[in-house]
Amino acid sequence: MEQYKKDFINFMVECKVLKFGSFTLKSGRKSPFFMNAGAYVTGSQLMRLGRYYAQAIHDNFGDDFDVLFGPAYKGIPLATACVIAYSELYGKEIKYCSDRKEAKDHGADKGSLLGYEIKDGDRVVIIEDVTTSGKSIEETYPKIKAQETIPGGIKIVGEIVSLNRMEKAPDSTKAALDVITEKYGFPAKAIVSMADVVEELYINGNKKIITEDIKKEIDEYYKLYGAS
Repeated sequence: MEQYKKDFINFMVECKVLKFGSFTLKSGRKSPFFMNAGAYVTGSQLMRLGRYYAQAIHDNFGDDFDVLFGPAYKGIPLATACVIAYSELYGKEIKYCSDRKEAKDHGADKGSLLGYEIKDGDRVVIIEDVTTSGKSIEETYPKIKAQETIPGGIKIVGEIVSLNRMEKAPDSTKAALDVITEKYGFPAKAIVSMADVVEELYINGNKKIITEDIKKEIDEYYKLYGAS
């Protein structure tokens, strides 16, 4: 595993973004782990987070894109932090764009988008915190494609999230990221997966964060909900 991935896993724990215990998800599932990107609240945390995302995007998609799209609301600070980091690490200026929950009908920046206005010829990477069901892309994809004036005018290069939970999406035996790739035709990737987390914090760790008991709970969880 690359060093930045190991560092990112420990960073999530340090920031109390990734927690272990007993949690009830929106789906009603009982989970032994929980991730909340809203716990990144300081300037230094966002600076480091942007760098981790930038490294993962560079590793997965290279530099062949122009725009980073962060769906409102959590995607807005993610996109902003990441484009700053991308310029710092790789010397390339990437534009950021987000959607508005309600279109603005006045002023010079009126419309449904915040930041750069996507147009034909743009190559876009979508950035999000995490996806369990893959539902969020059902809202994001048409908003991006609605900016086209010709079919195929905007290319979505891929999607990046923090964590691949590696659990079955609704009505599927596959993980949400795999479902997105199959349905929309672009790669959906994560900085790290739960397998990476277990490797770093349990197999190679001191077992103080993922204890023997928590590891058993994780194993049982994936017997029920793990993706094929």
